[in-house]
Amino acid sequence: MTASLAAPETDSVGAPRTELRIGPYPLDPPVVLAPMAGITNVAFRTLCREFGSATSLYVCEMITARAIVERNEKTLNMMAFGPDESPRSMQLYGVDPKTLGEAVRIVVGEGWADHIDMNLGCPVRKVTRLGGGSALPYKRRLFREIVREMVSAAGDVPVTFKFRIGIDDEHHTYLDTGRIAEEEGAAAVSLHARTAAQLYSGQADWSHIARLKETVTTIPVLGNGDIFTADDALRMMAETGCDGVVVGRGCLGRPWLFAELSAALRGEPIPAGPTLGKVGEILYRHAALLTEHDGEDKAMRDIRKHMAWYLMGFPVGSALRRQFATVTSLAQIGDLVAQLDPDVPFPADALGPRGRQGSPQTKVALPDGWLDDPEDATVPTAADVMHSGG
Repeated sequence: MTASLAAPETDSVGAPRTELRIGPYPLDPPVVLAPMAGITNVAFRTLCREFGSATSLYVCEMITARAIVERNEKTLNMMAFGPDESPRSMQLYGVDPKTLGEAVRIVVGEGWADHIDMNLGCPVRKVTRLGGGSALPYKRRLFREIVREMVSAAGDVPVTFKFRIGIDDEHHTYLDTGRIAEEEGAAAVSLHARTAAQLYSGQADWSHIARLKETVTTIPVLGNGDIFTADDALRMMAETGCDGVVVGRGCLGRPWLFAELSAALRGEPIPAGPTLGKVGEILYRHAALLTEHDGEDKAMRDIRKHMAWYLMGFPVGSALRRQFATVTSLAQIGDLVAQLDPDVPFPADALGPRGRQGSPQTKVALPDGWLDDPEDATVPTAADVMHSGG
């Protein structure tokens, strides 16, 4: 099923208004929560939806196609959706067209998801060295077979594809990737405007999103990379003409960003950032949702990595921060939240980049001979892995 897209309009206060649909699903505002390994589980998605619009799209963390075919128990638990979560959006990872096609048939046949996305953007070594993630689009014929298999298996369920500019500055693939996806029936495409070699370093080059939008004309093009504020989203759409935005690291420890994005893209006043007391309440809500789904032990291990993001920029002492980072129970989180000064306003210096940044890779790990022939459709040996979530 393809997506429909109406021409952008401008409302009374100058905010872009784009009617975006992916398959039968309207995205209003046109905002997507990016799938992030170990982050976008059912608890975090629920929290983001509570702040944002129910008609935006919130994608679960990456699910490996082979694990679905093998009915891996851990993976099936990761695929859980909330009772009111609609549309249910799932991202798949794989390299073998047949495995991906079979996984899609299972997902659709079991009614597990309403929208399927394909991971072509992961830049980490353990993925690219097997020909997956951001390495895969270089193999144009293999990619075309993957799109064809997935779209055919999905039937009326829309399938989208998220990818990067390319492997490195010498091997840009995104224009071919967008054209192939469009030709083979994708419902939409999303571009993270970095190469695999960049990882998450430096700045995203949004000019490539504009070029992709000029090249792919019959399905929506969404932009991703360095959206840390609502103003960033407005600027990306204005500069590139993209039809929507995909938000990843910007919402780490800031699920209320979706309220700000919804307001900005609807031309409404952007709400003020939360006080430290409110942040504490949100943090506790996040931990409670994790506990409800995974049990307290696993939930506490999970929430620890979010603590520094939630407290970023606030005047919280090092001893208290250490206690937050080593919590072992929901009751302890409640006690620690009670020690925060509730009236401290949201700090301006907490609006910048968060999450992974680091340095670029000197060389992207690839299968032997991967760059020899972009038309070679051979699936690399041992390419199918069972590790969902990245």
